[in-house]
Amino acid sequence: MEATLLYLAIIFAVESLLNVVINYGGVLAFIALLARFAVQMWISMGVLSFALKAHDDIEHVSLTDLWHPRPFWKYTGTSILFGIIFLVGLVLVVIPGIIWGIMFGFAVYLTIDKNMWPVEALKESKRITYGYKWELLLLGIFSALIAVLGLICLGVGLLVAYPVLILANVHAYRTLEARSKNSSGATVIA
Repeated sequence: MEATLLYLAIIFAVESLLNVVINYGGVLAFIALLARFAVQMWISMGVLSFALKAHDDIEHVSLTDLWHPRPFWKYTGTSILFGIIFLVGLVLVVIPGIIWGIMFGFAVYLTIDKNMWPVEALKESKRITYGYKWELLLLGIFSALIAVLGLICLGVGLLVAYPVLILANVHAYRTLEARSKNSSGATVIA
């Protein structure tokens, strides 16, 4: 809960400051937009790193784990490539976008967790999600419903829903990762 509040406070402070600068226009506004993008990347990297550690070892996770500037350029490249693939898929009659979004959705996790390069992370995400698209689609639908319920509760419900949804996705990632390592074909209980 503290991590969610800290995350929201940082986002609010940075967005407020950058919006003031952006309103002035010109070169300063362009620099502020680039700064906003960089801050958003750092924050999302930190949240993902924090969630991975919280999932793996809840007793030893702390707010300092939100600071994870490590593979910034790899993470940014992976995020941009994923975004392009997803948008192209959506333009191609929506269904390919959903399929590609599911297929490549764990690429940023692999970039943070395994320090993979963008194309390598996309290929690995495709590999570990193979055969689990329907389950991941159901997880996505269920996650969207929980987020809507959080919004219905005057937005306060998102303070609980957001961390739960992130951890659910991290759990799905860890489960698929474990299954992909298990070459014997036995079911991994997660």
